[in-house]
Amino acid sequence: MDQQETVGGIECSSVFADAFPELAVPWQSARPELPAPLVVNDAVARDLALDPRWLRSETGVRALLANEVDASARPVAQAYAGHQFGNYSSRLGDGRALLLGERRNQAGELRDIHLKGSGPTPFARSDGFAATGPMLREYVLGEAMAALGIPTTRALAVIDTGRRVRRDAELLPGAVLVRVASSHMRVGTFQYARSLRNDELLARLVQVALERHYPDRASAESPALALLDGVIEAQAELVAQWMLVGFIHGVMNTDNVSIAGETIDYGPCAFMDAFEPTTVYSSIDHQGRYAYGNQPGITQWNLARFAEALLPLLDDDEARAIELAEDRIGRFAAQYESAWLAGMRKKLGITGASTDADTTARDVELAQTMLQDLRDHRVDYTSFFRALADAARGDADPISELFARSSDQGTAPRVDPASSSWPRPWTEAWLALGPEAERMDRVNPVYVPRNHIVEAALDAATAGDLAPLTHLVDVLRAPFDVRPEHESFAHQAPKGSWIGATFCGT
Repeated sequence: MDQQETVGGIECSSVFADAFPELAVPWQSARPELPAPLVVNDAVARDLALDPRWLRSETGVRALLANEVDASARPVAQAYAGHQFGNYSSRLGDGRALLLGERRNQAGELRDIHLKGSGPTPFARSDGFAATGPMLREYVLGEAMAALGIPTTRALAVIDTGRRVRRDAELLPGAVLVRVASSHMRVGTFQYARSLRNDELLARLVQVALERHYPDRASAESPALALLDGVIEAQAELVAQWMLVGFIHGVMNTDNVSIAGETIDYGPCAFMDAFEPTTVYSSIDHQGRYAYGNQPGITQWNLARFAEALLPLLDDDEARAIELAEDRIGRFAAQYESAWLAGMRKKLGITGASTDADTTARDVELAQTMLQDLRDHRVDYTSFFRALADAARGDADPISELFARSSDQGTAPRVDPASSSWPRPWTEAWLALGPEAERMDRVNPVYVPRNHIVEAALDAATAGDLAPLTHLVDVLRAPFDVRPEHESFAHQAPKGSWIGATFCGT
């Protein structure tokens, strides 16, 4: 059992700081004069055996911010490198963040408690603070993803600092996100260790990552290869789940890729309305590098950078190490496609399908034909699958209406709207597979964080009204349950209200 230390009244261990002093810079968070809780996540607090009522108190808030710490506490800024939009930076690190330590949840699993927006560190590339809107966005998106069953970091709290931060020409209210994660080890962490030319440090990272995230692989003959395999599989599953719900991360830099296979660092992210693989929301992604349809390929690229960092541990012979790495990275596409197809079969209600080659080819062709049809007609992605379940029950009206209604996402349908009648060219083939509507309803959400609703809630919260945001999160926590009183949350943006750009907040 790791030793417990106290961080401002919250007992934490210092697993990362103790294991990797080369990657951990001891630091203190800024001390705001008037901190107050904007959000305390009761479910996450209880999972960590913390009292939500105490966390809302002045003492609890100070503890979360690590403003009140005893002599044994060891908040640290973590060092890492990373490829940002394809360009390598050898020293990034927690410029505005601190790892307070680790705490075990109710299942006995270690969880990081981490601050974001807590002030500049030696790695700072900006003022080190954060505005309220982006921190609340991470809370909203994390709760939505958790409810959808997608691996994710989550917010324990968002705290108003009472400080104003400047973003462009505006002064905005500041906040700190208290984030909980399986860990904050990233691809960029391993890239940084490799850049130090310290193979012993790299080997330590591999062993700790295996023991923490892939314990069934910890005794493998080649730990580095075992870790590479585990991370490839986890990322293939994760990104397949993103694609299946229409999620766009926005900034898939290698420093934003978790070794644990969790969604991390929600910045300019959003859920797609009309199905369009080229959709980009991030205001800084001018070339569309991280567009929705590019996410699987970018994930494979990021994993190749991870494999490069592990090369010294894969084999003493560099040529053999490269051969092993290329072999493993080459397997990603098949792993991703398998995960995606399994999920798409569930969305289509054909979960009993065989996995033989002919059946797989048939189902892939069906899915691709269907998705092209959605793209041609600018059909809302989330609403489509719920309407498709109605069609499986024999009620084609909802899906007919979807195809007849063009999107308002800045582009017209690719085809003549007159061609939007139901049934579609692929309908007969799909119905012949006996889709089960009830199963479809269990995996296809009614409610996702629609960007226009999220932005409206964040604007209200920034202005001091948290009610719309609280309402939104309540809806998103039960994404599969139809509730007529929340009908407005189930539709894409009305004409004229679609929001096509999101911002990372730095």
